[in-house]
Amino acid sequence: MVRDEEPKTVYWLDDKLYLNITNKCSNRCVFCIRNFKKGVGDFTLKLSKEPSFEQVTTEIEAAIHRKAWKEIVFCGFGEPTERLDLLLELSRWIKKRCHHIGIRVNTNGLGYVLNPGRDVAAELKAVGVDRVSVSLNASNEEMYNEICRPVSKNSFKSVLDFIKKAKEVLDVDATAVATPEVEMCKVEALTKKLGVKFRPRKCIQWFW
Repeated sequence: MVRDEEPKTVYWLDDKLYLNITNKCSNRCVFCIRNFKKGVGDFTLKLSKEPSFEQVTTEIEAAIHRKAWKEIVFCGFGEPTERLDLLLELSRWIKKRCHHIGIRVNTNGLGYVLNPGRDVAAELKAVGVDRVSVSLNASNEEMYNEICRPVSKNSFKSVLDFIKKAKEVLDVDATAVATPEVEMCKVEALTKKLGVKFRPRKCIQWFW
């Protein structure tokens, strides 16, 4: 199979359309696929530059009629809330044109650290985001720092605060990647205390 070498801001897996709007990230997780590979499936996700609104919408327009997408997900080789304003602008645009499709944001939960002074969860809700999946991966600060290697101090506490605020206005699940470093049972127990759903994630093996 010939794979596309051109970096993409829009890609798909099964019945979900994914948006890769940035390669910036405030964490350096030990299991992150971008540490080892340049893409997912048949798509190159390592961007040559941060994309514009026009570039992303053009790629969405080219892909939106390929099938009946179940969900549009902000998830790529970076943290979507690194570019919160673009995320919000795109969500507004999507809801106007594809109002029947749900919008999810896959996030490391550090949106408030990256966007000080802003109510990130409320802003996501206001533009039509339906759901956030928060990559938790640890049950305490020590393990979080070891596994996720955050750039900012007190990141673990910030993730917990994000979950608590987001669950007031959005559908929230917390996730953990099944790797030897992650204590899945302890993470699941913490999510129950936080009052959100837990979703285990397989460690992706089929990228290239």
